[in-house]
Amino acid sequence: MQWFRIPKDIVFGAGSLSYLAELQGKKAVVVTGGSSMKKFGFLQKTVDLLVKAGMEVQVIDGVEPDPSVKTVYDGAKVMQAFQPDWIVAVGGGSAIDAAKAMWVFYEHPQLTFPDIIKPFGIPKLRGKANFAAIPSTSGTASEVTCASVITDYDTPNKLKYPLLSYEITPDIAIVDPDLTVSMPPHVTAHTGVDALTHAIEAYVSTNSSHFTNPLALEAIKLVFEYLPKAYANGRDMEARGKMHYAQCLAGIAFTNAFLGIVHSMAHKIGAQFSIPHGEANAILLPHVIAYNAKTASKTYGEIARYIGIGDPDDAKATERLIAAVKQLNSQVGIPASLQEAGINEAEFLTKLAETAANALEDPCTGCNPRTPDVSDIEAIYKAAFKG
Repeated sequence: MQWFRIPKDIVFGAGSLSYLAELQGKKAVVVTGGSSMKKFGFLQKTVDLLVKAGMEVQVIDGVEPDPSVKTVYDGAKVMQAFQPDWIVAVGGGSAIDAAKAMWVFYEHPQLTFPDIIKPFGIPKLRGKANFAAIPSTSGTASEVTCASVITDYDTPNKLKYPLLSYEITPDIAIVDPDLTVSMPPHVTAHTGVDALTHAIEAYVSTNSSHFTNPLALEAIKLVFEYLPKAYANGRDMEARGKMHYAQCLAGIAFTNAFLGIVHSMAHKIGAQFSIPHGEANAILLPHVIAYNAKTASKTYGEIARYIGIGDPDDAKATERLIAAVKQLNSQVGIPASLQEAGINEAEFLTKLAETAANALEDPCTGCNPRTPDVSDIEAIYKAAFKG
C-alpha cells in the first residue's frame, strides 16, 4: 500500500503571504532565521498579518543555518510558556525544519530528541497547534514535506538527524515568490540544485509512483530552464517564481516517494566538513547517477528524454543527463569536486570509513534504486572528492 500526502492547503503566487490574515486563532509563534526576513520587511509583515487576524504574536528568531538540538529545545520551551495555537515558520528550510521539531516538543514536552529520531516515530500532533510554513528559499521544500533535518553539535562529527513523520507535514504552505528576492546568488544556486536532487531522487526512488513521477519530471524541467536565469539575475521574477514552484513540486514528490543515497551521503559529508547541503548534493549527484545507472538507466533515460536531451538508448541518455547536471553546476558556480569545495584530503581519508558507514545507515538509503554497501559509498565519495 502506498499513499500521497501533502498539506491541506497550498497557497501560491505573488502576494500570497497575505493569506495569513485569514487564519483563525488566538496566539501565534513566528519562527525565523531573522536577518534577511527582517531586512526585507517580511518578518514584520508576517507579524502584522497575524495581528490583523486577531492573534497575539511572539517571535522566535535567530535560528542558525543548520539548526541544532539546543535551538529546538529552547524554542519548544518558549512555546510551552506562550501556548500558541498556530506555529508559523517563515524563512529558509532551516527555520522551517527547526519549527517543526519545536512543534513536537511543544506538544509532547516529556519526549527527548532520541525518542523522535526513529523514522515515523513521532506521536500525534495538532493537539495544541497547527502549523503554517512560508519558504523564502527555493530548494528544501520543507513547507510541504514530512522531513526536518536537525544537527547534533555535541557529537564528534556533528551528525545530522533527518526526522521523518507525516505528523510534521505543515497544515498550510504559502509559496510566495516575493520572499525569494532576499536570496543572494550562491544561496539561489545551492537551494536550486537541492531541488533538482530532490526531484531526480524521487523519480528513481523504489517508492516512486504514478502520483509522484509527473511532479518530479516537471520540477526537473523547470530547474534546468530557470535556475541559471534566477542565478544570473535575482530580480527576474518569472525565473524566481518558476524556481519557487519547482522546488515545491519536487518536495511533494519526494515527501511521498522518498530520496536516495545522494542525500544520505550529503547529510554526513556536509555535517562533518561544513559544506552547504545543496552544494554537497550537487557535487555528489553526477557520481550517484553513474553508480545507480547499473539498475536505473531506464528511469534516468526517461528524465533525459523529458527535458529534451535524451537518446533512444538509455545508457547514452543517462550519460547526457550526467553531463547536463555537471554543466548546470558549473553555470551556477558549484565546485566540481569535494576537494575544490575545500575539504582537506588527509582529513577526508581519515574520516572516510566512518562517514560512509554513517551514510549507509541514513534513512534516505532505503529507497535508492541500487542497494549499496559501505565499499560502494566509499568509492562514490572518493570519485566525488576528485571530481
